Amino acid sequence: MLTIFWLVLVAIMLVIEIFTLGLTTIWFSLGGVAAAIAAGLNSPLWLQIVLFAGVSVVVMILVRPFAVKVLDKSRAKTNIDELPGQKAEVIETIDNAKGSGTVRLRGVEWMARSVDDTVIEEGKVVLGIEFGSTRIKAVLIDGKHHPIASGSHEWENQLVDGVWTYSIDAIWNGLQDCYQDMKKDVQEKYGVKVTKLAAIGFSAMMHGYMAFDKDDKILVPFRTWRNAITEEASEKLTDLFRYNIPQRWSVAHLYQAILNGEEHVKDICFQTTLAGYIHWMLTGKKVLGVGDASGMFPIDIATGKFDAKMVSQFDEAIADKGYPWKLMDIFPEVLSAGEDAGTLTQEGAKLLDTDGDLEAGVPLCPPEGDAGTGMVATNSVARRTGNVSAGTSVFSMVVLEKELSKVYKELDLVTTPSGDLVAMVHCNNCTSDLNAWVNIFREFAESFGMDVDMNQLYGTLYKKAMEGDANGGNLLAYNYISGENITEMEEGRPLFVRTPNSKFNLANFMRVNLYSALASLKIGMDLLLKEEKVAVDKLLGHGGLFKTKGVGQQILADAVDTPISVMETAGEGGAWGIAVLAAYLIHNNGKNLGDYLNEEVFAGQEGSELNPNQEGVKGFDEFIRIYKEGLPIERTAVNSMKL
Repeated sequence: MLTIFWLVLVAIMLVIEIFTLGLTTIWFSLGGVAAAIAAGLNSPLWLQIVLFAGVSVVVMILVRPFAVKVLDKSRAKTNIDELPGQKAEVIETIDNAKGSGTVRLRGVEWMARSVDDTVIEEGKVVLGIEFGSTRIKAVLIDGKHHPIASGSHEWENQLVDGVWTYSIDAIWNGLQDCYQDMKKDVQEKYGVKVTKLAAIGFSAMMHGYMAFDKDDKILVPFRTWRNAITEEASEKLTDLFRYNIPQRWSVAHLYQAILNGEEHVKDICFQTTLAGYIHWMLTGKKVLGVGDASGMFPIDIATGKFDAKMVSQFDEAIADKGYPWKLMDIFPEVLSAGEDAGTLTQEGAKLLDTDGDLEAGVPLCPPEGDAGTGMVATNSVARRTGNVSAGTSVFSMVVLEKELSKVYKELDLVTTPSGDLVAMVHCNNCTSDLNAWVNIFREFAESFGMDVDMNQLYGTLYKKAMEGDANGGNLLAYNYISGENITEMEEGRPLFVRTPNSKFNLANFMRVNLYSALASLKIGMDLLLKEEKVAVDKLLGHGGLFKTKGVGQQILADAVDTPISVMETAGEGGAWGIAVLAAYLIHNNGKNLGDYLNEEVFAGQEGSELNPNQEGVKGFDEFIRIYKEGLPIERTAVNSMKL
């Protein structure tokens, strides 16, 4: 009787396996055969059960993995089995709230839903990528300018033979890794691959020197904005043009190379910025957004192009050198926001997406500098508005109503991405030394076996700073990792200085290091706001310094004695800003950039505003007095401590 029972069980298991092909029940049928044999030999029931269970489990463990592989190779996947990891094109807006969403996969249309309720619009996702000093970031936005995915790549500049640089390999490896990270984010969130984009924009740190020969090879390593090695060129060009030409400007680097008699200069066929280089390689177009271009050479506000008079003056100044080029032969074409800047080529698509998934033909907006994208990210492109970007470097941008009364070496005159005149205070150093001190505290905590959350550590130390004395307790810090043009330091030596009578405690230590991060900026802003009496209706902050709510924002408000606002969208930074400029390229409908931002991007958004604290204003003023008086200490360190 028991034999029949086991055989019936075997039959049932086999029938189930035939209909499911799941390699699940067949093992129990084998166990049933073993139990049936034992029953036929009149073995006790307990032994039959043990044999059934033991044989089923052992065979399933030993044989099933191999059988699954064989079966997978022998049958074609169908329907849902093949969907994970495959390319899909969104052909109907995916909106969970409306119950809509369709994708096309291998010629078949499938219903689609977002895993996190994000609305994904067909043909409207736009990509922005920005090369920051320490991070390359990609942001993908939807048709409403909302970020829906992101990617990043950490990198650092290198001091090579006394020059701050990034290698060409580091640039491309970083870009490709950043793009892959963004693709991964999209795959994890939405289960689709990125194959088609509506538009792309690239931005990067401004200024610097990238010169290429007739074979498109870089002639000398990329000289970044961080280098303060063009003092002679800067002074001579400023005198020639009667227009401030800072050391970091591209034309200053070019002229310094000429003054130095560098052999490569005669071979230059093209000179551009980092953003311009990336754009050129991906589109074949030698163009540059006017905001970024204004950090290469002065712009004529009336024409939106390089100033023709100054171009002629430059060409005349170097005429005796006998170079086979004139300035406009080697400089990029200048474009304003919204103008056609070319499309992604087949070769460019492969450079950006090494997987080969991205389709060519995507329109690109004019490549821009980080200053311009920061203005977009903070809706600060209109006159009487401004923003402060505080990260590795710090700079302010204030859109002017008129030209300044005279030339200031501390103030750059650049433009918005649409070509309006901007006064820029640019300082090479901001948070790098501050970050180094925070890392010391991290190492201290880890030495005690503590697992440190860096966001919490930054937040704790920053908030501690607000408990310090308004003047920082008569402590003094110079955050000069590199040279600082505002204070005429060609090199940097980070310093912390105190007297025996200084109030040396953690709160004051952190407060002074935050003050130091903005000290050079304050020197420049005092010229703009106090001497030139420039009116500013709103000033917005963005960047890493403002991540801890109410700290960096308050310190800046006290530094410039002006209300400071921080907007949530500003946290996305320049990558989001250049994505918005790319969206503007295809959706502007004839609107100027300011109206587009107000009506289409920032409508209904309000930033959190902090007013200056008068005690803090007085305290920062007292600190800056000590800071200026102590500059000879920094000079001595530069002269005494050779790199």
